[in-house]
Amino acid sequence: MEHRIVGVEPDSIAEELEIEAGDVLVKVNGEDIEDVFDFRQLTEEAEVLLVVRKKDGEEWEIEIEKDEYEDLGLIFESDLMSDYRRCSNACIFCFIDQMPPNMRETLYFKDDDSRLSFLQGNYITLTNMKQKEIDRIIHHRLEPMNISVHTTDPELRCMMLKNRFAGEVLSYLDDFYNAGLYMNGQIVLCKGINDKEHLEKTLSDLYRYVPYMQSLSVVPAGTTKFRDGLYPLEPLTKEDALETIAIVEKWQKIAYDEYGIHYVHASDEFYIMAGLDFPEEDRYDGYLQLENGVGMARLLFTEAENVLDETEQDGTHEKRTFATGMLAEPLLKRVAEMTERKFPGHENRVIGIENDFFGRSITVAGLVTGTDLMKQLKGKDLGSVLYLPSCMFKSGEEVFLDDLTRTDLENELHTPVVIIQGGGTSLVHAMTGNLQEEDVDRTHGEYELPSLNGQIR
Repeated sequence: MEHRIVGVEPDSIAEELEIEAGDVLVKVNGEDIEDVFDFRQLTEEAEVLLVVRKKDGEEWEIEIEKDEYEDLGLIFESDLMSDYRRCSNACIFCFIDQMPPNMRETLYFKDDDSRLSFLQGNYITLTNMKQKEIDRIIHHRLEPMNISVHTTDPELRCMMLKNRFAGEVLSYLDDFYNAGLYMNGQIVLCKGINDKEHLEKTLSDLYRYVPYMQSLSVVPAGTTKFRDGLYPLEPLTKEDALETIAIVEKWQKIAYDEYGIHYVHASDEFYIMAGLDFPEEDRYDGYLQLENGVGMARLLFTEAENVLDETEQDGTHEKRTFATGMLAEPLLKRVAEMTERKFPGHENRVIGIENDFFGRSITVAGLVTGTDLMKQLKGKDLGSVLYLPSCMFKSGEEVFLDDLTRTDLENELHTPVVIIQGGGTSLVHAMTGNLQEEDVDRTHGEYELPSLNGQIR
């Protein structure tokens, strides 16, 4: 494959060699380049031979001597240097199928790409892959590979993913295991389908891949109000959550006794649903499944306690508001209570936002929209500032899922809105008037911060 170059990094090797936007990379060291992983592997050596076609059609053969692993400074149309791979499934729990109409096009794209699994932590089902691609993953050591398993029953997996190949591709797990490739797994639990005895069997079957299956999460299926014509899914109950946790913790003990790791983890939502406290920090094995909502609460409290121990009262007396999803509301309130016990001069109001946009069964902060924030916060005394977590916004921008912006919200509420990083450290810094530069998430756009009594230092 040939790859169009769209730019070069300033002061890079590519700029020095007069490679320009519009040129085309033809070969590296005499080999074709399929994607970014071939490119990285072939250009990490100290001596590299490039074939580049210039905009006028002339081909340049360029010999390069450089430091090992030094980047050439080439920028391509896509970070992957190829198109994203689309999902070939129609999973009965797919969240994208439950999206409302008329949202931005990118929200409806279903990826199932092993390269994004390695680069961004996305989970893949393996259903659109052939043996050649599995061998390539092993060759490039793209680990850990994140795999959506859901069940190890081949027939049930075909039903859940609506893909006739979904059962047989589970054999690829054996290839990864035999190659010593680390994996993380995911099970989206659907009531009456892959829970109870099915979950027990899945955890038993996957246990043979430990320790290379270094973590496995069990998370509840999320359902919105936009499920007309889709498979009927029932909501999980407190009793379901208690039974799921019991199965998970049984296998945690088995794995820890044999391998010193806990192997499988129930998401925080199960513990909240069950009315149980969260596991102690050591049981999360370094928080390998944070993006799946596993251990976020425990990490939040641990960080908050550590920061509070190190923070001194600064004499500030302020009223602030923190908005979040309904799931995290009691967690943030607990941190606010911890903060105000030590620093009684601060008033930190936590407001959970009901998700009317997607349906009230959706409780996570990352799916709260600007519309619901406006409707539910308008007219309230929000104090000097409204803090929102970065997960509510589109990556790299200050745009909510419904395309409203942070500025739109500020104008409607007549209150400064500041986007902060997730975690207990940034939260406590904000709640104590000690917000630091690194606590503010600026990846969503360069905006001028309000003074907030000098909190931003």
